[in-house]
Amino acid sequence: MISRRNFLKAATGTAAMVLTPVALAKPTSPADRVLQLHNLHTGESIKATYWAEGQYIAEELTAIDRLLRDHRADEITQMDRRLYDLLYALQQQVSSERSYHVISGYRSPTTNAKLHRNSSGVAKRSLHMQGRAIDIRLPGVELKQLRKAVLSLKAGGVGYYPKSNFIHVDTGRPRFW
Repeated sequence: MISRRNFLKAATGTAAMVLTPVALAKPTSPADRVLQLHNLHTGESIKATYWAEGQYIAEELTAIDRLLRDHRADEITQMDRRLYDLLYALQQQVSSERSYHVISGYRSPTTNAKLHRNSSGVAKRSLHMQGRAIDIRLPGVELKQLRKAVLSLKAGGVGYYPKSNFIHVDTGRPRFW
């Protein structure tokens, strides 16, 4: 039979082992989330800390939204913040701090319809029109590796366009093509 003293020692030791890792563990995500983007059509670049101290930074989000605007129609929309988080997670997954090359961000319905008429690769009801999709590549990371990394996140749609040298990433339901 265990004495009360030995029981308390064992319970205290167990509690210390269970609680110590939680108290000493580093947060699962850094305090700041930074994205670097380079729009290939406009030549504009940005390095934006869009998340800090547990919240989104409105001015930085607005600046990223502007960079991802429909450059053909010069229209801006509020992009899905989950898309930015997905891009950030992808960058962490491939251990890169380089700028994403942006092929396409937001597309107005007019621009999308025009592109759809001229290309079978543009969806009629594209998530680009909702600010929920982006076409990118990441210099220094093989396209095949980038695709594999984003698929492993299981966070949305992933299109692979090796002939055009980009992947499509969106915040729709998980699927791939």
